[in-house]
Amino acid sequence: MYSTLISATELQALMTSKKPLMVFDCSFELMRPTGGDQQYQESHIAGAVRADLDRHLSAKGAPDAASGGRHPLPSREAFAAWLGSVGLRPDMQVVVYDRQGANYCGRMWWMLKWAGQEAAAVLDGGLQAWLAVDGAVESGPGPTLQPGNYALSSPKAALASTDTVLRHLGQPGQTVLDARAAPRFRGEVEPLDPVAGHIPGAMNRLFSDNIGTDGCFKPAAQLRAEFDALLAGRDSASVVHHCGSGVSALPNLIAMEVAGLGRSALYAGSWSEWCSDSSRPVARG
Repeated sequence: MYSTLISATELQALMTSKKPLMVFDCSFELMRPTGGDQQYQESHIAGAVRADLDRHLSAKGAPDAASGGRHPLPSREAFAAWLGSVGLRPDMQVVVYDRQGANYCGRMWWMLKWAGQEAAAVLDGGLQAWLAVDGAVESGPGPTLQPGNYALSSPKAALASTDTVLRHLGQPGQTVLDARAAPRFRGEVEPLDPVAGHIPGAMNRLFSDNIGTDGCFKPAAQLRAEFDALLAGRDSASVVHHCGSGVSALPNLIAMEVAGLGRSALYAGSWSEWCSDSSRPVARG
């Protein structure tokens, strides 16, 4: 079972083994929301199913959304219904990938854990790594799907709410880690949300800092050293990850797990939910 990362060559071997497997293409372009669909149509891993951030991994306007923010989480039940509609079963190995440094497939990876699916892994290096080993690709709309029912099980990932983060603000049992770029964190610019700044006491680590020059996650030992230096003695179990809308926080969360620091919590509503209420404190600088 692959539960964090899988290499392109490991995925090739898994496909050859004929073990139950589903691959999802989660490519997305934040400033051009149709871009991921176009990329998928042009080329995707042979047999991969499309998973779109806006349509499948978010629940804008849904009354049962599990978080707020610009990309609110669907309820576990709504997500399970979609997984069933594309034919996923809990006994399958899932591999997710994108073309954007695990920025978007990380969201689906986390959601699968939240649904109880531990056999879910990120393709390290994304489509680029797959092409580098001459992995099979195809174009067009993708495979014909056989719908079924996906049975939820106990969550294997922790979801932090705004109330939880607010209640524990400033306490040693909570370490808030913000994955946005430093100018946004400091409140110097804010291109997407109505308020600039960050959650008071939060630390900052840009999500892309986890990716090496080869496009893959940095080695576990290097990630461990970087996070140890950042946390400076804080308990890794106290970390709550966030970003602008609960998407780009995931490379930090995955990297901590790769580094052997456990699976920490995600504040999915993130800054876009936090700053939607003027009564919540904001820090700058």
